[in-house]
Amino acid sequence: MMEFGQRFRVTVFGSSHGPEVGVSIDGVPAGWPIDAAAIQAQLDRRRPVGRRLATRRQEEDRLVLDSGVVDGLADGSPVRAHVANEDVRREPYDRRADTPRPGHADYPARVRYGPQADLSGGGIFSGRMTVGLVIAGAIARSMLAVRGIAIGAFTLSIGAVEAAAPETAPLAEIVRRAAENEVGSPDAVAARRMEEAIATARRDGDSVGGVVEVRATGVPVGLGEPFFDSVESVLAHALFSVPAVKAVEFGAGFRAARMRGSEDNDPFVWENGAVRTSSNHAGGILGGLANGMPIVVRVAVKPTSSIARPQRTVNLATGASADLVVTGRHDPCIVPRAVVVLESVVAFALTDLALRGGFLG
Repeated sequence: MMEFGQRFRVTVFGSSHGPEVGVSIDGVPAGWPIDAAAIQAQLDRRRPVGRRLATRRQEEDRLVLDSGVVDGLADGSPVRAHVANEDVRREPYDRRADTPRPGHADYPARVRYGPQADLSGGGIFSGRMTVGLVIAGAIARSMLAVRGIAIGAFTLSIGAVEAAAPETAPLAEIVRRAAENEVGSPDAVAARRMEEAIATARRDGDSVGGVVEVRATGVPVGLGEPFFDSVESVLAHALFSVPAVKAVEFGAGFRAARMRGSEDNDPFVWENGAVRTSSNHAGGILGGLANGMPIVVRVAVKPTSSIARPQRTVNLATGASADLVVTGRHDPCIVPRAVVVLESVVAFALTDLALRGGFLG
């Protein structure tokens, strides 16, 4: 079941080359405004149109609200929405039933679901499925905004190129700068080098990965649940559901393993009438609960699995080794388009926790 959440339940449906992809969202309060234009704006951020270094698959991604909305307001039933798959080409995928693509889910999916599984374009394992996540995130962020919670994400690195993004910089400023270039990085100099790295990978018939950083500000102290449903547990669960995500860290993350406690602990201070910390190695979370500082999570996205270089595989029917060249239309780097997806996932995961903890509605 492709479902996430308890109070704000998100269920994705469709497949990469099927008629549509979309989402059903249960938990939107009756009477809540559903701003179709705002949702479309987030979907447009995900589209490859206007990106010189993205896939040539050109989907319009026009939002269709199927049910759960009357006169722009949620009616209390699940909100169902989708976009049509229009620029579909199945031909490049016909021969892959017996020769699984390295880096893809083809082989375990074939074993799990059998030879009839539709793996065209990745099927249900495709990044195309993230359309539904963006729709859900757009609605969730409107609910969080009422509570003063803002979420923004940006490309921190692509390949070996890393951006400068001080934690002290206002989130709105970081997001504004990131929107000024194709790769979604707030560091203009690094952005140009990132674009070069992507272009080089494409010329080589290869791909490149990177890291996206997501920040959430205004998160109320105490949001979250101890232990299994901690803020980290819930966010990591949701983020790892996004195709190509291979690692997640909060605050200092892996750097904390090289620190001493005297370095890693964030000293408490009194600032503008509230308890804050003078550093944020904890990433805004202590004991699984939000501590009032910005939540900072970084997500590692692997290089795009579909590359134009010859790769070794096996023929599942014969057991013989085989060479495979992946054809079709693919991004040489999916990191820039993943920014809005990861931002959206954090939004609906926090919304679910906020509803469960009584912080919303």
